[in-house]
Amino acid sequence: MLERSDIAENALQALHDEDYDRPFNTQSLNAETLIFTGGRSGRSLGGDWNFCVDLLDTGLRQKWFAMTPADPGDRIEPWDYDPHTGETVPVPSCWQMLKEKWYFFEGSAWYSRPVTVDPLSEGRRRFLRIGAAQYDCKVFVNGRFLGNHYGGSTPFCLELTQALVPGENWLMLCVNNSRTRDRVPMRNTDWFNYGGIYREVTLYETPATVIRDLFVRLDGGAIRVSVQADGPADTARFEIPELGVATDIPLTEGRGEARIEAAPALWSPESPRLYDVTCTAGGDSVQDRVGFRSIARRGTEIVLNGRPLFLRGISVHEDDAGDGKLTSEEDIRRRFAHAKELGCNFLRLAHYPHHERAAEIADEMGFLLWEEIPVYWAVDFENPATLRDATNQLTELIRRDRNRASVAIWSIGNENPDTDARLAFMRSLAETCRAEDPTRLVAAACLVNHRKLKIEDRLAAHIDVIGINEYYGWYDENFDELGVIGENSAPDRPVVISETGADGDHEAGPETGLFSLAYQAEVYRKQIATLRALDYVKGMSPWILYDFRVERRQNVFQRGWNRKGLIAADKQTKKPAFDILAAYYAERAEEDTA
Repeated sequence: MLERSDIAENALQALHDEDYDRPFNTQSLNAETLIFTGGRSGRSLGGDWNFCVDLLDTGLRQKWFAMTPADPGDRIEPWDYDPHTGETVPVPSCWQMLKEKWYFFEGSAWYSRPVTVDPLSEGRRRFLRIGAAQYDCKVFVNGRFLGNHYGGSTPFCLELTQALVPGENWLMLCVNNSRTRDRVPMRNTDWFNYGGIYREVTLYETPATVIRDLFVRLDGGAIRVSVQADGPADTARFEIPELGVATDIPLTEGRGEARIEAAPALWSPESPRLYDVTCTAGGDSVQDRVGFRSIARRGTEIVLNGRPLFLRGISVHEDDAGDGKLTSEEDIRRRFAHAKELGCNFLRLAHYPHHERAAEIADEMGFLLWEEIPVYWAVDFENPATLRDATNQLTELIRRDRNRASVAIWSIGNENPDTDARLAFMRSLAETCRAEDPTRLVAAACLVNHRKLKIEDRLAAHIDVIGINEYYGWYDENFDELGVIGENSAPDRPVVISETGADGDHEAGPETGLFSLAYQAEVYRKQIATLRALDYVKGMSPWILYDFRVERRQNVFQRGWNRKGLIAADKQTKKPAFDILAAYYAERAEEDTA
């Protein structure tokens, strides 16, 4: 399209204005626009979408979103992209995995597709839900900008009741995965920066009243329910048929809460009991499957349903050799099957929110989860916009998954430098956790002062579980320092070894020494022998279950992959360290039940 066209307005504006993004960066799609989707029937908008990468953001400058459908032969001006025809890609997917030329592409890309709808009955509403798009997603319908969302791993919703017209509509999404210092995560990370719409896109139709949120949890010897509805409704009806629960909850300005006397069987890894719950308000109805359990810290112990617990865990990334960050039911269940084979009762979902099905399946299978947002390394802690982004991602994650019994820990950060700005930033996130969900533990992977061999991270006083990423045998040599750290720190709350491990290249690694499978196995033997004697450690989640793709690691053995996986990137080939950890966890499980 000519920069002088009526749509782009004028050449100077289109070509030279570097403030072009400002009108399209409202971040108005956030935790407050979410709707509760459990039990809803929606229309999938997956499949082939028109697609174009846009490194220079020409589409925003030239306003591609305002182009109307036309036969290419009928256009009277040249154009740089036609959003209504041309190359297509599947949604969901990551563009890196579709063509080699897109493998390292970072920037904007445009997705568009027609959406045909029938006339909407009076009093009905429509909502679009995008499971995740990496990272900034701007939404346009029929040439009109409706809002954008920040955060690459959490869902967002927007109402399309007025935006969609009977017949054919055009939906366009501009997705940008550029790394910047003020985003969460920042530019420098240690996992691959995928791009695209990589989780499901769904269109929902609701009554005039829509249930936006439902939070169900154990509260002592009762069940507490919180409901938020948008639209005309004075009461909400909440039911758990198996428990004989059926109660009306009065709503004031759309919000209501009730404490219901009930005695559900408690959920645990050994007995992952779930109950079907329903909630109706103003003609709208949602369902969920909820487990009831308590998780708390008592001194240096982690306590589940009143009993001390040792977390036998493993860290996992959401990464696949063929599909990138795209995941599936099969992939998640394979991950949990391998964790079960290891003898785990716990997984750390690093370093960002994973697909919501992960927590749902963990509920069914009996795994505890550590879920986190990517406040990773040195984000821009002094920038209020960065805190706004992090807070929204955390809130979206909590509201998405706080009905999951499996989720035991919200983690607010990983390996951040201890500065005044960072402390204020992280304290604010911890307060958000407790305001949104006071029923779970708050954690972070904290830093150790390796000169003093002491946990001196000031954040430790404001969280419930201190995570320590330690790589003795790999980045550090003297295993004895682990014991000294405990003695010098005398932590007053539980410590979990949130990362530890070593690379082992099963394809081209040497027989011995760094990057050999033998060296990785020996590191695990020494780690286990050392950690076994440390009373202050109440769990561990070694790094990591599968080898995963990452740009920063390019030596002859890594070749663009982190090779610390206990299983290779094919998700089949187990390394010797797998059996070593499994044997320890079997011993630990027997000791804990003795």
